Amino acid sequence: MGLNDEEVKVSRSKNGSNTLEKSKSNSFLKLLIESLGDPIIKILLIALAIKVVFLFKNFDWFETLGIMIAIFLASFISTISEYGSNKAFERLQKESEEISVKVYRNNHLCKIPSSQIVVGDIVKITSGDKIPADGHIIKGSISVNEAFLTGEAKEIYKKEKSEVFGGSLVYKGNADVRIDKVGINTYMGKISSQMQTSEDESPLRKRLRILAGQISRLGYVGAFLASFSYLFMQIFVKNNFDFVLVMQTLKNIPLMFNYLIYCLTLAVTIIIMAVPEGLPMMITIVLSSNMKRMLKDNVLVRKMVGIETSGSLNVLLFDKTGTLTEGVHHVNSIVSKEGKVIKDIHDLKKYPNYQKIVSNMLLLNNEATFENGSVIGGNSTDQALLLFIKDYQTNIRVLDRKPFDSEHKYSYVYASDNYYYIKGASEIIIAKCNKYLKTNGEIGNILSKSLLLNEIKKYTDKGYRVISCAYGKNLNELIFIGFVTISDKIRKEAKDSINEIKKAGIKPIMITGDSKETAISIASQIGLLNENSVVLTHDDLQNYNDQKLSDIASNITVIARALPEDKSRLVNIYKNLGLVVGMTGDGVNDAIALKKSDVSFALGSGSEVAKEASDIVILDNNISSICKAILYGRTIFKSIRKFIIYQLTVNICALLLSIIGVLIGFSTPITIIQMLWLNMIMDTFAGLAFSYEPPLKEYMEEKPKKRDEKILNKYMLNQIVFNGLYSTIICILFLKLPFIKNMIRYSADNIYLLTAFFALFIFMGIVNSFLSRTHRLNILANIHKNKVFIVINLLIIISQIYIIYYGGSLFRTYGLNFNELLLVIVLSLSIIPFDFLRKEFLKKKGVSLGV
Repeated sequence: MGLNDEEVKVSRSKNGSNTLEKSKSNSFLKLLIESLGDPIIKILLIALAIKVVFLFKNFDWFETLGIMIAIFLASFISTISEYGSNKAFERLQKESEEISVKVYRNNHLCKIPSSQIVVGDIVKITSGDKIPADGHIIKGSISVNEAFLTGEAKEIYKKEKSEVFGGSLVYKGNADVRIDKVGINTYMGKISSQMQTSEDESPLRKRLRILAGQISRLGYVGAFLASFSYLFMQIFVKNNFDFVLVMQTLKNIPLMFNYLIYCLTLAVTIIIMAVPEGLPMMITIVLSSNMKRMLKDNVLVRKMVGIETSGSLNVLLFDKTGTLTEGVHHVNSIVSKEGKVIKDIHDLKKYPNYQKIVSNMLLLNNEATFENGSVIGGNSTDQALLLFIKDYQTNIRVLDRKPFDSEHKYSYVYASDNYYYIKGASEIIIAKCNKYLKTNGEIGNILSKSLLLNEIKKYTDKGYRVISCAYGKNLNELIFIGFVTISDKIRKEAKDSINEIKKAGIKPIMITGDSKETAISIASQIGLLNENSVVLTHDDLQNYNDQKLSDIASNITVIARALPEDKSRLVNIYKNLGLVVGMTGDGVNDAIALKKSDVSFALGSGSEVAKEASDIVILDNNISSICKAILYGRTIFKSIRKFIIYQLTVNICALLLSIIGVLIGFSTPITIIQMLWLNMIMDTFAGLAFSYEPPLKEYMEEKPKKRDEKILNKYMLNQIVFNGLYSTIICILFLKLPFIKNMIRYSADNIYLLTAFFALFIFMGIVNSFLSRTHRLNILANIHKNKVFIVINLLIIISQIYIIYYGGSLFRTYGLNFNELLLVIVLSLSIIPFDFLRKEFLKKKGVSLGV
């Protein structure tokens, strides 16, 4: 029975292996090349090319090396982080795929990995197994869960000749399945292949592209002004505006050529100075460092950009089962015909005669069993029923069994005590009953079946699943035992998480395969509904065109009886409204909608295809973990903005010094080595410091950023411009005011003045880093939560003091006395009260503070 080794080889050669098509974009080289497409890195690459091609005569190796290091670190670290994340995910995926299956080979039943299954194999399937590939049953019958395909966790009965799909979980029964399709030819494989499409530009990448354009324009304007200032000084000011001398200068071709070459050099230097070289690396570090922290909170990030995008969500479409609920069925109660509600086994034991029948019913008509203290086999309902009666045992044996199927909507067993024990849909079971079992063991007559059904409806309206139970000598004349109410308990943190999502300005929409009544009940319990809420079903969606849905989109709160294609449609509708859309999913059919959404959350218990399509995997399925992902996303975006404030403030100061320095006859008083040290502080160290900004709960009370919102907002521009201008003014006054010069020791070559100036520039940068990390008047707010920031700034301060006194000719520093050092520190700290007044002024003007 089964294939032999030669037939296996032929089948594998003809039909392929039982492995799914994987994403092709995870090679290290391809990720590295993609990282070079970052908008800011493109500017750096252009700047590098200009320096190499046009400025070879006066080649600045240190600046060029700094740009090359910035490009390398940003690209390489980003690639390593994402490549490592993909490999970790692939390992998890491989482990989950490599399940063992029982297959007939060479006339023997043996166990092999599912990936070795081929077309024509005969696989033995039993309760609890996962079907490895698509095929049909040739012997036996099983009940399966195809929720990973359909999104509905219902039991489906399969018999001989029935088609089964790879990935289905077997609830109960035994069957031999002949494999017809494997790998990419299976239903799951076809969905997987449809996912190999290009993705839309992420909100972060789009914002960075816009920022790159803004920075480029800033650099061009600065370059033009500096070049114009230089030429104006050389041609007009130095000639005292004498027309004859001006014309002589203009006609001096060699001299003008030298002026123009210098202008080109100056322009390129200023353009490069305007670019925040450390931004790409900082973004890489902040994303990768938060990936590790999020993993501890059960959030596995597959694509780094997905973290930031989660912070920009406007709409979140989420599943009910497992996300809002625990994903495990529990028996809430057994209700007798008399209306007595039995909550647990202790209550049941109060009625010994009733307990015996109920326990026989739940134990015998059950596909689950106890093994080593754990419940295995059967579906989640059977497992819940068995756990309710705990260690009950009986000598009664099952002689015959009819499993549940969707056609008859009940299951029964015939036992050695000559009784049938039957359970199933209430309307089916009650129709067969004219009598009922009282809790004292006596038998009573059912006077009104409609009243009994109405009583049951009260429970279904509350969101409970109800199973009615009966027994008897004859299947058509049964005795009603009672009905079992089963619930998938709502997670205790679900309500708070939904409130948190709402406070964050995100619209939550619950999507479930449950009935409308059950969906409304669950939504009410978690505080999802309000007076304007619209609850729709799949049929409603079918009757509405896209324009109608767009008109009511702001009020849609629940989708019941949903199918996977409904998710894709809703994603498109909300994206067309200009909103950033997030979606959770676990089924194979969810994969396409996951791919379409701006940020996709696959559930940890979901299909591998859904995980492959996702940006983020929620390992514990919990909606509270999604809240954490959103918080981290917002924190990351704020960290990026804080870093940009810091870098552009210092860049503006350096840029203005370059322009104004020409006008006042003062060349830039920073040496190449000093600039390299400054770049290291601004780029590498500051990038690390801002990467570890803490996720604060207050961020979840802000409105989400719009899809088209630029990285630079009004508050940021205000701080960059005014603090940059103030820093520039202090630096110029320091260099030009006689009052300042008199406080510094005199030397013919100004070595002490320039040493103090270098210290001033660095210390002002440190103070600006503190001002950039918070919009509060208290610049030390929450500083204790970012120990990396504290340590890095302490190291910079210690290193700078060491350089001041021991830098020598390399750093052009020759030490400062106490008064000189005190003057530098006081002038550096003077930006704090200036920034305080700036913030107070903005508050009075009603301008929103913060990033």
